[in-house]
Amino acid sequence: MSIEQIQPANQQQASVYLPYIQGAKRNFLPYAISLYQKGVLEGHRKIEASESIAFVASWNVATLPSDLTRCRIQFEGNAELSYEVMMASFEFMSFLIELMENYKRYRLTDFSQAFYRKVLRIEE
Repeated sequence: MSIEQIQPANQQQASVYLPYIQGAKRNFLPYAISLYQKGVLEGHRKIEASESIAFVASWNVATLPSDLTRCRIQFEGNAELSYEVMMASFEFMSFLIELMENYKRYRLTDFSQAFYRKVLRIEE
């Protein structure tokens, strides 16, 4: 299923995350929740001056925004290029919202630089 086909979550589901999501990002929240509930995403990491690298991200679906979500991301179907990160589900939801915003802008399914810094444990 592509991002284009995602149907928005209902208002009740979105209201749980509203205290954690500010401003214009709230417009994407119902769609990000629906994506989150699927627990998996295929995309392509944009690499400057090179071809994009395919990835599959999967995660457990938590009930509450403060519950932990464990996200695994694997590049090119290669087990040696697998990474895992844990964060509060509201934080992961914010990354999914950024992904949705970027998709709308560039038609590329990819996480933000901030997400990859967190996955790779690179301090800003």
